[in-house]
Amino acid sequence: MKFTLGQIRKHANQEPFTFDEHVDVSELQTMNNDIREIKPVHVLGHCTQRGNQFIFSFTIEGEMILPDARTLVDVPYPFKMKATEIFSTSSYMGKEEEEQEIHPVNGDTIDLTPYIKENILLEIPFRVFSDKDTDNAPFSGEGWEFLSEEEEKSKVDPRLQKLQSLLDKKTEEK
Repeated sequence: MKFTLGQIRKHANQEPFTFDEHVDVSELQTMNNDIREIKPVHVLGHCTQRGNQFIFSFTIEGEMILPDARTLVDVPYPFKMKATEIFSTSSYMGKEEEEQEIHPVNGDTIDLTPYIKENILLEIPFRVFSDKDTDNAPFSGEGWEFLSEEEEKSKVDPRLQKLQSLLDKKTEEK
């Protein structure tokens, strides 16, 4: 989602420059996070110009698929967030601008896509739970399986199985 400074300046003099687009952020699936799937997000907002600063206020709306914290089944997680990003064409960027998170403009374009992705990553909840039944939850996987309490009590630890066989022999002898 790129905008040229000329395009913004042309429209921002009379009224705020508005935009309404769908942005592909599927790259977030390949990053090291819990997002299993994310469809293109809807970005709606406007940009105003104050001196050499461009202030983008926008809303990001979409849905991502995250794993359930208990069962790891897919859980759709709809989100809608508001964000504000400030860009500056000023050649001098001091500590004050860095603290206020004012981004420098390199060249003649402003690319909002990295900031949209950053805001989505910040929106990911720590854990989600499915409202649906857990019938689709897996009961075993690679190197693990789910056991009920009864199964757990009757099952002998493989490390102690040899000892159990010795105990079984002694009870048979008596």
